[in-house]
Amino acid sequence: MSNLHKVFISFHSEDIIYKEIFEKLFHETFGVIISRSVDKGDIPDGLLTDTVRQKIRDEYLRDSSVTIVLIGAYTWQRKHVDWEISSSIRDTTFNPRSGLLGILLPTYPSYAENKYSKYTIPPRLSDNLDCGFSKIYRWTENPISIQQWVHDAYLNKIKVTPDNSYPSYANNRSGERWY
Repeated sequence: MSNLHKVFISFHSEDIIYKEIFEKLFHETFGVIISRSVDKGDIPDGLLTDTVRQKIRDEYLRDSSVTIVLIGAYTWQRKHVDWEISSSIRDTTFNPRSGLLGILLPTYPSYAENKYSKYTIPPRLSDNLDCGFSKIYRWTENPISIQQWVHDAYLNKIKVTPDNSYPSYANNRSGERWY
């Protein structure tokens, strides 16, 4: 398969090691994706929420075609992950909709059992699993699987209408689950 997609990687900072491994394997080593993501320090602290959202959308998501959410134990709590998913699945004149998929990381609480709770993954991702716009997979280091998952998400973005109705996070969340 020769379908190379620009991929935005959304993650919680506690899982940065997996984001780095993912980019090293699938962007640098195997070349099955072109990586896009926001790194620490890319967006200055103290900006207004709307400015942060606009910068994410216009500077990082604009030329990506699929968003991958790396799901660890606390990913659902992060407001920036929510904003990145929301911006990714909006279809606007200047920023077309991206495909969406989630990858459970070994840091996710029930990773060993190969299951997840919809209340401990980002709510907007959960809504899009429910409507069939996105899928969740387990962490792999297999480039053929990653390339196929990304391409499937890319194709799905025109077949299924995403659900972007969940209220946007105003702040990071805490607790063991969102519901």
